[in-house]
Amino acid sequence: MSTFWSIWISVIVLGTVFGCWWLLWATRKNQTTDVETDRTMGHSFDGIEEYDNPLPKWWFYLFMATCIFALCYLALYPGLGNWKGLLGWTSYNQWEAEVQEAEEKYGEIYAKFGQTPIPELAKNEDALKIGQRLFANNCAVCHGSAARGQVGFPNLTDNDWLHGGTPEAILQTITHGRMGNMPAKGVMPNMTSEQVDQVVNYVLSFSGREKDPAAAEAGKQVFAQACAACHGPDAKGNQAIGAPNLTDNIWLYGSTYEWIRETVEHGRQNQMPAQSGRLSDDQIHILAAYVYSLSNN
Repeated sequence: MSTFWSIWISVIVLGTVFGCWWLLWATRKNQTTDVETDRTMGHSFDGIEEYDNPLPKWWFYLFMATCIFALCYLALYPGLGNWKGLLGWTSYNQWEAEVQEAEEKYGEIYAKFGQTPIPELAKNEDALKIGQRLFANNCAVCHGSAARGQVGFPNLTDNDWLHGGTPEAILQTITHGRMGNMPAKGVMPNMTSEQVDQVVNYVLSFSGREKDPAAAEAGKQVFAQACAACHGPDAKGNQAIGAPNLTDNIWLYGSTYEWIRETVEHGRQNQMPAQSGRLSDDQIHILAAYVYSLSNN
């Protein structure tokens, strides 16, 4: 923060505290007595009159105490621009201390589960409870609390995997993340609108949903030129590069003609963020076991 803004913020904060203090003191000083009187301010509404009586002492002293507390707080903790406070407290240091405390408390448990093979760990109820909490904190925002996914985010409870559902593949995915890229019109950027329609009908024909059988037949050749390099000549996908199987009627971005056409014409990009650095190796191991258990009950 620049010096100007630091001073400006400090002036506003201190001005507010001292302003409240002065206003309270000034209004009390102008009162002639601490004794309640029958004199009114001349205001009356709905039969209620405003009397010119002093504030109760307990209220006055409590207000003064809050101002003193505010000044003490601003001296000890950051709140005045670049002033770091006499205690040197920061939210980052607080977070680090809490993480360290958690590691000391749960480190042995994580280490124990981290040495257990994932298929075996996926049957351990205590490990799955920990894994479920890790999933809720780090994965549920995309995949959903039940891990059933949504448009653009895979369902983790079935047996359809873009990069493989083995323990090793899941561990690799969580640790290092994944980058998905479906180029517009595949490897055939000059694909015409008619050819796009043919490819879409050909893909729909795998589940008997083509709109135009003739277009679907013509789309077989276009698919071989533009799409087979990734999805394979039989359209069953390639887990090595994350190309989905197009014959099982499980879709990441929707299965209607309009959705598929949108995908072919404009492509898709997706990213699974790496958890390495955010979670420890043992935590990732437990999380992988939980994800593995979702489709291997």
